[in-house]
Amino acid sequence: MYYRALANSEKDGYSTVSSQDLAKKERLTPAQVRKDLSFFGSFGTRGLGYPVKELKEKIGSILGLNRSWNVALIGVGNLGSALGSYKEFQKQGFFIKLLFDNDPQKIGAALAGTTILDTKNLASQLRQQKIDLAILTLPGNAAQAVADEVVKAGVKAILNFAPVTLKVPEDIFLRNENMAIELEYLSFCLKNRNNPGKHA
Repeated sequence: MYYRALANSEKDGYSTVSSQDLAKKERLTPAQVRKDLSFFGSFGTRGLGYPVKELKEKIGSILGLNRSWNVALIGVGNLGSALGSYKEFQKQGFFIKLLFDNDPQKIGAALAGTTILDTKNLASQLRQQKIDLAILTLPGNAAQAVADEVVKAGVKAILNFAPVTLKVPEDIFLRNENMAIELEYLSFCLKNRNNPGKHA
């Protein structure tokens, strides 16, 4: 959150930003911002604020955004196509090197300049291209088998958009993005908006 806020401030031409400004952008208190940022080192000058570029680079280094990461996207349906065409990932060092699908009509076609490959060659291609991170945008019934192949190929990080909970070894970093759950949460909030005592 802080990295994005600082990146936006830098884009807008600010050289410094106050804890109050960051707090307002992220719906936090200035005290919380100061406490959080103190973990990254001694930054900021009372009355002047935080140096935007320096602090953004420090947080970027902590997040691993000061290097590039090779990404494979598996499943080039509607969501996969949207993610595969999204150029902003590259600005943060995430380069989609490989695209995979099992649909004969998609295999061999290009998306954003990258050829869609057959999932039959998944493991060997992942190894050959030294993929760091895999994004799965697959139907639920196919996701676990593909995740198993990804793990066998040595990929250590998976971002899963499939509507299932994947089982992976403990040394694999897994993030599940279930949009249905997020919509259900928002539905709950809307239904209970006049009852602030209820929490999901």
